[in-house]
Amino acid sequence: MTHQFHPTTLREYDIRGIIGETLGPDDARAIGRGFGTKIVEAGRSTVAVGYDGRISSPILEHALVEGLNSSGVDAIRIGMGPTPMLYYAEASIPEADGGIQITGSHNPANYNGFKMVFQGRPFFGKDILELGRMAAAGEWASGNGTSTSREILGEYIERLIEGLAGISNDELSRLRIGWDAGNGAAGPALEALTARLPGEHFLLFTEVDGNFPNHHPDPTEEKNLEDLRSLVAAKNLDFGVAFDGDGDRIGAIDGQGRIIWGDQLLMIYAEDLLRMVPGSTIIADVKASKALFDRVAELGGKPLMWNTGHSLIKSKMKETGAPLAGEMSGHVFFAHDYYGYDDALYAAIRLIAASSRLGKSVTQLRGEMPAMVNTPELRFQVDESRKFAVIDEVKARLKAAGADVDETDGARVTTADGWWLLRASNTQDVLVARAEAADQKGLDRLMSQIDDQLAASGLERGPQAGH
Repeated sequence: MTHQFHPTTLREYDIRGIIGETLGPDDARAIGRGFGTKIVEAGRSTVAVGYDGRISSPILEHALVEGLNSSGVDAIRIGMGPTPMLYYAEASIPEADGGIQITGSHNPANYNGFKMVFQGRPFFGKDILELGRMAAAGEWASGNGTSTSREILGEYIERLIEGLAGISNDELSRLRIGWDAGNGAAGPALEALTARLPGEHFLLFTEVDGNFPNHHPDPTEEKNLEDLRSLVAAKNLDFGVAFDGDGDRIGAIDGQGRIIWGDQLLMIYAEDLLRMVPGSTIIADVKASKALFDRVAELGGKPLMWNTGHSLIKSKMKETGAPLAGEMSGHVFFAHDYYGYDDALYAAIRLIAASSRLGKSVTQLRGEMPAMVNTPELRFQVDESRKFAVIDEVKARLKAAGADVDETDGARVTTADGWWLLRASNTQDVLVARAEAADQKGLDRLMSQIDDQLAASGLERGPQAGH
């Protein structure tokens, strides 16, 4: 027996597709067979399985478990919940040797996919391509695994609350916070968490609904934060927190309605952490503000710019021993007093704790950041076969011109005005750009440099591609 995956589904960081078109139960079963075989080859036998709130998730979960079992692997089914709850299960259940979460993350409602962890490390890139090769060849182990269900939400909530150790209940009871689950999988966990926290908590859209009837669950897009912003303003709250569809990315709004972007949250976390663990390495992706890297250095930390992608960041954290990392997209990774994976619920807890330990409100911390003028993440459609070649052409031209180029992930160019970035997406047929300057005129000059480079490679900054 063999299986062929649709060529678009096996991605760099995860497996993702459109239900009924490029992804279905047969794919889930094959993923279970392949991942299970890898577990057996490693001399192990048990995998934790969870799923998000999408309509297609239970069907895929059933098929995935079938695949694991027929490879001789036992499945511990933790049910519906956020991706970080699955990561927690894999990290905390002694017999769990790996974990798979069925999730479409922040993609449209008709998408779904799989995020995997193998013996505590991210399973991505070549690992995922190997599942495709094994399926095409039918190279799967055979056996009869078992399937058991385990309730883990309660333990997970208790572990989150440990992030507030040392913060007084009196201080916490004065807080008034807004929370927006976006009808994603974090909703029930959020209800359970806030029920345990002192203070006043105002919750939006905690009912899990895979159709996402209120707004799309992607906190990196400003329009998706409007409901939270309105709530914070109407109730005069201290700040607000939003989650993506599977609860591994955080968005935030301060008490004045200003967005606190991923790199700005990392500035807050870094200030708190570097007081506790001086001199630490702190990692951020290439899309992050120069202000963040400068601030980490100013606080005595070691800033490290790294490739975009949650799996790549997690791997670099293990390599360097960094206690904290983050991405513009809202993935925040705490290895300090936690497990090193991206957990937006835990990141929210650490924001409360950081504000307390630093003795400043979240609004004050946001207000003290340097005012920069920057673009959001811009995406330009480009043929899949061209995208990496274009970046190589850009780098060659820039180096020939003597430009200040960082090649960590694409080309990040520093000029007197600020910096701009052009990189190829690992998951879509797009180029990603971002620019940041001290003022609008400087930003305009940076954007014209991006336009010039695209034009030199026969492209133009036309209609932007979506997520």
